[in-house]
Amino acid sequence: MTEVPEHLLKKAAEARAKREAAAGSSAPTDAPEAKAKDEPEEVVVEPDTKAEEALEVLKEALGDAILASHIEPHRGLWIRVGAQDWRAAASAARDALDCKFFDFLSAIDWLPSPYGRELEAEQDLNEAKEPEEMSWGYTGGETRFQMLARVYSLSHHIGVMIKADLPDDEPRIDSLIPVYAGANWHEREAIEMFGIAVNDHPDVRNIYLPGGFEGHPMRKDYPLLARRMKPWPGIVDVELMPGDES
Repeated sequence: MTEVPEHLLKKAAEARAKREAAAGSSAPTDAPEAKAKDEPEEVVVEPDTKAEEALEVLKEALGDAILASHIEPHRGLWIRVGAQDWRAAASAARDALDCKFFDFLSAIDWLPSPYGRELEAEQDLNEAKEPEEMSWGYTGGETRFQMLARVYSLSHHIGVMIKADLPDDEPRIDSLIPVYAGANWHEREAIEMFGIAVNDHPDVRNIYLPGGFEGHPMRKDYPLLARRMKPWPGIVDVELMPGDES
């Protein structure tokens, strides 16, 4: 692996020291005032009645198929279902909530990368790399792979994020094309980049990769060989701070 020149590391360290010194000098000197500023302000969030009503509609339509739900006030609604209820959840959002606008569809691999960050930027040189545990976003999860789709109701002004847990041994799910025709291209991307099998998809062809390409680059355990052969550019492309001489 290419060795980083010592003078570039020194420049980066000097720039960081200047930023820290500037931040320290701008801090308030009056201790009581500083303490008051450090106290967190109480944020009052009004309930999102639209999202709450939408959740009740989906619960009535899907029942126990909803494994978990989450409301982020005035940002929308999240629900999680099993892979077997994926298409039913999309249908319920379209028919019961009038979510006729299809926003996007994709997959998530929640497996922590077995290779670490692999960026090898300055902040990584002395960073201890401990194995991470798998964690999920809103509504949680139980499997490594999840499918997610966001749809929106123009009449009710509410967005719904639908997530589905996929089987670990064979990630597979039904196509949403019968519900949202716009899912076609998105599902092809998930098939190609994540290795997700999509039942009933009418046109499984690669979008980005050449024919015969082995592997699925968006999986966390896919090795990024370029990062193992050459240092990440951020460690050598050190920008001078304002006022520094060139």
